[in-house]
Formats: sequence, structure tokens, C-alpha cells
Amino acid sequence: MFYLDIRYATANNFLKEPLYDCAKCLLLPEVAEAVINASYYFCDRGYALKFFDCYRPLSVQKQMWEKVPNPIYVADPAVGSVHNRGAAVDVTLATLEGEPVAMGTDYDFFGKAAHIDNFNLPEEVLANRKVLQEGMLYFSFATIQSEWWHFNYKNKSGAPVMDAPLSCK
Repeated sequence: MFYLDIRYATANNFLKEPLYDCAKCLLLPEVAEAVINASYYFCDRGYALKFFDCYRPLSVQKQMWEKVPNPIYVADPAVGSVHNRGAAVDVTLATLEGEPVAMGTDYDFFGKAAHIDNFNLPEEVLANRKVLQEGMLYFSFATIQSEWWHFNYKNKSGAPVMDAPLSCK
């Protein structure tokens, strides 16, 4: 079980404007299989995954970089993001009814409170982040230091960068 809350198809994101025409979660087949397996894993533990972002066109990456040219929070489009390769997901845990669990910050919060090495958070938040990180790691995803929600699939950072639009047509 999983839910979609593709933020870049809405104005509920750090740029405050929709960047995608359609709220889709596209991934490389191997990555999609891994997140499906992770979804079953979390469901067995009373959680669902909620997806904020998956594949991201390079043209959107360029828009993000123009607004926030900080490689701690936005990948430089000159090298591309793992999202641009269809091999990264931005996710949170939710209840089986789709309500997000406490993670300490909202998605796309740029600051230390979102960092995975920040332990100055309520115990519930730390426990929820641990469940998410351990579960994703089990299915070969690795996180990054600055975003508790971001997970790259193993060995896919060298996959080709793509710029196919996310169209509902």
C-alpha cells in the first residue's frame, strides 16, 4: 500500500509553484520493484509509504537550481540528480489510512532539522525516521545527510539523465 503526494505537481513545494503537469511516480523498473517490496515490508509493520517525488525531468532540476543553487539541498543540473535518472524517491511513512507520521519537518525543509544526523528531536520523530531509514536500507536504498525523505537506489547514480516531461496525456 502506498500513497502519492507528488508535491511538484502542486504549489505545495519550496518553489511555491507547480513544476509537473501530472502527479506521477515514474521509476526505473528495478527501482520500482524495490519500492513495491519496501511497500509490503512497511505495510506488514502498520505503515504505508507516501511518495513526494520520484523521477524528475532535467528541465525541472534546472528550474530548482536557478532558485536554490546550493548543492546541499538541490543537485546541480550540470551533473544531474539521481531523481533525473529515475532512481531516487522522496518518501515518508504514513498510517495505513494515509496520514503522515511525525518526522520533525515537512518535506523539502531546508535546514538542520531535516538532516539525518540531527538527534535533537522528539523520540517519536527519531523512532519514525529510524523505521523509514532501516526499511529503505533493507531494500538497497541509501539516504543523504541533508534530507530524511530522500533515498537513492543502489548503483544507479551512473544511469542516464533523462528529461522526458511528466505528462498526463
